[in-house]
Amino acid sequence: MAVKIQDFCDMVKFESIMDSWARSTGLATVAVGADGQYISGCYNFTDFCIKLTRGCPEGKRRCEQCDRDGKGVYSCHAGLVDFAIPITLADGTVLGSVIGGQVLPENPNEEAFRRTARELGINEDTYIAALNKVSVKTRDEIEASASLLGDVINMFVRSSYAEQERERLMNKLMGGIHQAAKQIEVANEKTKIIEGFGNKQKILALNASIEAARAGEAGKGFSVVALEVQKLANGMADASTGITNALKLLNKTINDLNE
Repeated sequence: MAVKIQDFCDMVKFESIMDSWARSTGLATVAVGADGQYISGCYNFTDFCIKLTRGCPEGKRRCEQCDRDGKGVYSCHAGLVDFAIPITLADGTVLGSVIGGQVLPENPNEEAFRRTARELGINEDTYIAALNKVSVKTRDEIEASASLLGDVINMFVRSSYAEQERERLMNKLMGGIHQAAKQIEVANEKTKIIEGFGNKQKILALNASIEAARAGEAGKGFSVVALEVQKLANGMADASTGITNALKLLNKTINDLNE
């Protein structure tokens, strides 16, 4: 499943960044996901672009072509300057873009925009009146502002994703710790059973040694077997003690992690 910014980002804070940037720079902006759909509000969008240029069929077609082809800071078909900055994770995965601009790089050549209005079938005087409300910024200002927004949004998105991954890993670790604690409890019970078997073997070995001694010469072979059983019982007791000590140490480590 594709990762979506909305799945892990605080979108209220995301929108706040977009809004503050737009109000402070006077540039328009909106964020889109990897599928090109809007994931934020539209800030500082101009009537010149949205209602007029993009509001007619041919203008919409040309704008959508610019949206697909535009990279970095670029001039749109209508003569304004726009930008498209990718939103990526630290590994380079592209999650979407912040796009916008809708400003003039210099005072406009009115005749050129009247010509565009005629091509798009828009009333020339209405088009020019909307154009006169468009902000004028130097290209350096536009590039610096776009770069700043891209850096801030990317830092916010990446830190949000890292926090989500940290929480996921911590939850997985805690789940593993709880599961391990349960398994240690089972192992402790099994160790007690082994200790019980070892104690019984010791008793059996002792009884066997006593009976072998009573049997005299006839019990010598049985005495050797009893001795080996005794050694096995002692070895089982040592192993059980070692397992118990290891489990205690592991249990302490897990308790420390839980704290």
